[in-house]
Amino acid sequence: MKIISAEFVKSATRPANYPDSLLPEVAFAGRSNVGKSSLINVLVNRKHLVRTSSTPGRTQLINFFALNGCFSLVDLPGYGFAKVPLEVKKQWGPMIRTYMEVRENLRGVVLILDIRRVPGAEDLQMLDWLEEFGVPTILVVTKIDKLPRGQRERHLKQIVDTCGLDKEAFCLFSAQTREGLEDVWERIEAVLANENPDSEVDCNSTGPLLEHE
Repeated sequence: MKIISAEFVKSATRPANYPDSLLPEVAFAGRSNVGKSSLINVLVNRKHLVRTSSTPGRTQLINFFALNGCFSLVDLPGYGFAKVPLEVKKQWGPMIRTYMEVRENLRGVVLILDIRRVPGAEDLQMLDWLEEFGVPTILVVTKIDKLPRGQRERHLKQIVDTCGLDKEAFCLFSAQTREGLEDVWERIEAVLANENPDSEVDCNSTGPLLEHE
């Protein structure tokens, strides 16, 4: 997918503040410091569209970005053991759950996992919510460059077994080497291709949008 334009729209914490837009949305979720911001920046071929940080918990709001003027990318707050105020951490779960439950133009969620970490309770809770609300899910296992190729399969098997899903449901990705970039975009394209044919939004009308680099 070739990104021609990527623009920040707004941040929000509750439905009343969401953008008044009919554009289909693909959201990104994952544990704090899992590499979510790096994944997004590589996908849209921008260095600083989403701020990256070595300090977990920087994303504390739901951030909306318009891509190519025909669909939106949504950066959800990172969850987990981030060193942020307890009151802020308590808000993240309801904030994310509410978005997935009520946002009618949500078309899919990219759930990001670290290949070096066995999925925790929060990751499994996220999978349960996505299943509960019937949201198509793209599972991306990132930071694969941190492990020798010979160790990837063993770590991936732990992740697959913990999640209780087929291996084919996961794609491997590295923000450093860009390995897996094509696979991630193909899965996002497939989600967007399921857009209601009666919708006024036509992502194919931009021409270069679906052109692979």
